Amino acid sequence: MGQDNAAAESAQAGAGRKIWVTLRGLPLTIRLDWPFHQSTSGADFWVLHGDIRLEGSDGLHAPVAVNLSQTVREVMPTLEQKDAEAPVINALRKEVDRRQIEFVKSGKLLPVPFSSRHYDFKRQQWVFGKATDDAMAEFIERKVYWQTTLGGEKRVWIGDPAEAQYLQTTPAHLVEIAARLVAAQGLLRMEGEWAEASTGLLAQAERFESARREAVEELEKKHAFERG
Repeated sequence: MGQDNAAAESAQAGAGRKIWVTLRGLPLTIRLDWPFHQSTSGADFWVLHGDIRLEGSDGLHAPVAVNLSQTVREVMPTLEQKDAEAPVINALRKEVDRRQIEFVKSGKLLPVPFSSRHYDFKRQQWVFGKATDDAMAEFIERKVYWQTTLGGEKRVWIGDPAEAQYLQTTPAHLVEIAARLVAAQGLLRMEGEWAEASTGLLAQAERFESARREAVEELEKKHAFERG
């Protein structure tokens, strides 16, 4: 446990701008205005305001109000940032994956349910959808690329428990997948749980930009259709 805490503190100390990549290839920055507070509307839920910014775009973002249900509140150790941040961020990423969040230049606050659909009560764990090894490999490439180019970090933490939770795996398995990428393609350089982008990975900018553009287009088409 001490080593895990030291690794997390080291990751935060060396961090530039934290980039949260979605499985569809969108690089996001997420600001959350801690702490949670009880709803003033009389409803039995807690609220956390925040803003999701679509990086690489011309100022597109989504102001959100995360609505934590009473059912999920009961399985949370606390509502403090140290306990709640990872599942909240992953719930937001999953809503982006599902194209439920629209990015605009200005917009009204969007309620986002943080409910029991994200929690497996039988196994007592968060569930955001099990990714395949191939999807994890692609995710790692995108994570390292965007964290390097947008986040300004030379070394990227692959063993981040929040990322493992999002992909429904373990930090050790993510490190294993990254090591396979090193062996197979040489796109990364690994040292423990940390990865560094090779010139070969950075040279594939168009591949990552193309995935981002396609994901944005899918989002825009869905929301344009819903608006009629």
